[in-house]
Amino acid sequence: MIFIDACKRQPTPYTPIWMMRQAGRYLIEYMQTRERAGSFLDLCKNPELACEVTLQPVEILDVDAAILFSDILVVPMEMGLELGFYQGEGPRFSQTIRTQKDLLLLQEGAENRLGYVYEAIHRIRESLHQEKALIGFCGSPWTLATYMIEGEGSKTYAHSKKMLYGDPKLLHAILAQVSEALKGYLAKQIEAGVNAVMVFDSWAAALEESVYFEFSWEYMKEIASFIKARYPHIPVMLFPKGIAGFLDKIEGDFDVFGVDWSTPMDLAKAKLGDRYVLQGNLEPARLYDRAKMEEGVDHILSIMGKESGHIFNLGHGMMPDLPRENAIELVKMVRQKSAR
Repeated sequence: MIFIDACKRQPTPYTPIWMMRQAGRYLIEYMQTRERAGSFLDLCKNPELACEVTLQPVEILDVDAAILFSDILVVPMEMGLELGFYQGEGPRFSQTIRTQKDLLLLQEGAENRLGYVYEAIHRIRESLHQEKALIGFCGSPWTLATYMIEGEGSKTYAHSKKMLYGDPKLLHAILAQVSEALKGYLAKQIEAGVNAVMVFDSWAAALEESVYFEFSWEYMKEIASFIKARYPHIPVMLFPKGIAGFLDKIEGDFDVFGVDWSTPMDLAKAKLGDRYVLQGNLEPARLYDRAKMEEGVDHILSIMGKESGHIFNLGHGMMPDLPRENAIELVKMVRQKSAR
């Protein structure tokens, strides 16, 4: 698999490419499947339809890897928090974890209640071409904890930060419990058939440097080390969004570092490129305009060159109204321009 070879810094005929949120609303096929499912959460919990939408971008775009279709919040949901997705508002939990007493709401063994995810993986791996990799994933403990504490997405993370500075022991207790669930969840994804795993720290930029490593990165490192010790052949990818200023302190036992669009690729290469394969980092909005898209591709490839050590991706997820024809063209463009 070219994607797995790239994760291991082995020679590849071209720079492999896939896109975060490649199964999404910019594809009419996805929207049709989602409508059949009834709701976003029903789609996540239906192995047959989750398989269908996972495979759609592989068939339409010809990317080098599929990423499991699911949502990071299924883990806290299966830990006992009732989850709903609301039109125009996004996900929301009906209960929050803000006190020591609230911790009693969280149930152990969440990874054992996610059978619909593992069934989807089985189906995807059976249908996916053997040369295409399947990526499993989870959210980072910090990112998941913010949803569990705030109850929904936040711009200020007020309750989470109040706990971080005012009751750090409680926050560490939440993060530790979530981390244990995530270790089991990724392990079961690997047993079900994924070829690599990725941890998304979507809200990394919410934290200042002095607390980021203690309350987020250390837990991501712990999960990565757990997976590498148990499954050394499985590439582990970490994606902390918005921490360009902290790159000097990044270290750990993992294989691929995801570079977001706000982090200069030359900076990431200088700080991390000798130790980790870099993944990224085209600004997704460049796909609105073909010339700007090509300009971005040329810039990234000029920095990363044609040597091993790079996986092409967006610097964050596909947006709902991006032109599909430009996404198709992007894959062809990267292959052509990066051919060895």
